[in-house]
Amino acid sequence: MTAPGWYKDPVDPAVQRYWDGEGWIGEPLPADAVPPAGPPAVAPPPPPVAPVVPQLGAVILPPGTPVPPGGFPPGQLPPGAIVLAPGTPLPPGVQPQGTLPPGAYPTGAVQVLLPPQGVAGGGPLTATAHGRQVANLGSRLVARLVDIAALLLINAAVTGWFVYQYLHLMMPVFRESYERFKANESTSDIVQPERAGTLQIVILILIAALWFAYEVPAIANTGQTFGKRLLKIKVMRMESEDRIGYGRAIRRWNPLGLSVLLWTCGVGFVLQFLDSLSPVIDWPLHRAFHDRSAGTVVVRDAAVPSPPSKPTGDPS
Repeated sequence: MTAPGWYKDPVDPAVQRYWDGEGWIGEPLPADAVPPAGPPAVAPPPPPVAPVVPQLGAVILPPGTPVPPGGFPPGQLPPGAIVLAPGTPLPPGVQPQGTLPPGAYPTGAVQVLLPPQGVAGGGPLTATAHGRQVANLGSRLVARLVDIAALLLINAAVTGWFVYQYLHLMMPVFRESYERFKANESTSDIVQPERAGTLQIVILILIAALWFAYEVPAIANTGQTFGKRLLKIKVMRMESEDRIGYGRAIRRWNPLGLSVLLWTCGVGFVLQFLDSLSPVIDWPLHRAFHDRSAGTVVVRDAAVPSPPSKPTGDPS
């Protein structure tokens, strides 16, 4: 066995290194330098590194797990996947790569939590944001229907006279078109009264304005319209619990509200229908196009209760 000491490095004869009896240690010295009497000074260990915190919700996947384009389908994460919430330190041994660990992909979520029963028994994932569960699609639909009913009542009071005048002008046109349709005759030469077109524009502008006045201030200040308050859900920012504010509330209203002005050509209904379906395909936060436009998420208006802490001390 070679005794500990300074020897020329067999791989690089231009340097000498210290052999401690089992392996080379320390930094090399030039081969012609006078080495110290003993082993080289050992550099102090590096200071502990603060745990890396992902800035996005992340899913840590088992090594070698392929990620399909667009991520995994809802509820179909592979076995062994770990869902992290933003602000959760990475597990020991997982090294950072940018803001996400290797083998992880961003979920785009403010917070995606895997409850303890899900880890042990394969239970379903529960998406949360700011400590609140993401609102389910059923409660969001009912809240929207309540708001539509409230807006219909408001519109009946404000636009009722304009709607009556429009129908009064257009009824002869409707009757003539119906009679020609039954007789299989062309309706292309039927012209609606000029005033009817003006009334139609006024009605649509009033509908959009009333919707704006009903929804935007409520979302900006409290995150809740009448329907959302009734169903105990609310709109929140993705990145914080600050008030939504008018800028975001307007951006959130625009995709649905401005489409009202395109009802006459049918495009507005199509845009609103697609926007209304979009939460179904967005997982796990169920954000509609208007939520993505404003950077918001719809949650239940109640914090998720923390799990009870384990008792400490003598169990007896």
